[in-house]
Amino acid sequence: MNNQSNYGEAILQGFQYLLSNHSNVFAIGQGLWSPWYVGNSMRDLENDFGKDRVMDTPVSEQGCTGIALGASLCGYRPIVIHPRIDFMILAADQIVNQAAKWSHMLGGNGNRPTVTIRGIVNRGGEQGAQHSQVLHSWFAHIPGLRVVMPATVQDARDLLIASVLTDDPVVYIDDRWLYDDEDMLSPPKDLTLHGIGPKRLRIGEHVTMVGASYSVKLCLQAAQQLEKENIESEVIDLRVISPLNVEKIVDSVRKTRCLVVVDGGWSPCGLAGEIIASVTERMGPSRYVANRITIPFAPAPTSKVLEEIYYPTTEDIVSQVRENINALNQ
Repeated sequence: MNNQSNYGEAILQGFQYLLSNHSNVFAIGQGLWSPWYVGNSMRDLENDFGKDRVMDTPVSEQGCTGIALGASLCGYRPIVIHPRIDFMILAADQIVNQAAKWSHMLGGNGNRPTVTIRGIVNRGGEQGAQHSQVLHSWFAHIPGLRVVMPATVQDARDLLIASVLTDDPVVYIDDRWLYDDEDMLSPPKDLTLHGIGPKRLRIGEHVTMVGASYSVKLCLQAAQQLEKENIESEVIDLRVISPLNVEKIVDSVRKTRCLVVVDGGWSPCGLAGEIIASVTERMGPSRYVANRITIPFAPAPTSKVLEEIYYPTTEDIVSQVRENINALNQ
């Protein structure tokens, strides 16, 4: 039977399903017993499954990630949680030099790392430059890591399950700005990331809008606004940003000839630029217009007034789409 859940509760249901059905799954990280750290996404798990399977650790990103990685090589499927993705950087050696490389260096022989590293994006609210980063492009740049960014309530749960049950190291990135979004959920089931790629959330003829995580929400809001101007938007949710599959985007752009990529990260060496480049390589000599909407290339401000102009808005997307369509019609 379907039930209404919000994004945070969907993540909680993912944990509940995994811990109930897979005895080799455990969670480890900082603040797991505190809603101040993880919102409602892990509520009462330590009471329901025990503190030996939901372990709240001292402040050592490197330590808890190393423990999880080692356990994954011994047959466990750990989920290590970093309540702020900014400080996941402190575990970069375990993630980039160890987890991502292990299978490759052993020629695919021996135990594969089956660790899932969850990084929570928690920006805005005058938290400043050290607490407001996304950093997904960093991890998507590393071969050997799968990187997922759920945008919908359904994917918040299902991509967590798929990440943990996939025989590869996975970086799962969720966004606190989505935690209140609500939707109906079908019953959970075992999934892996194999075969999961971009999903078309809206069909349109005039513009292709692409995003991941919170950026998808902005694209959908912009599409609703543009519809009032008789501009039909196709919205594509990337879901998995590494490995990146752009074929569905290319098919859409061949139809619309107009591409707008929205990303919560910076432009240089970023996800938005990679998508545009990948699409352009596959489009050949076809004429189309492409633009990216990202945050300014500067650390996040602390001032609320400056935050309001720092982060992309629905109106930014609408204005860019209008400009692109005007350029095509000239």
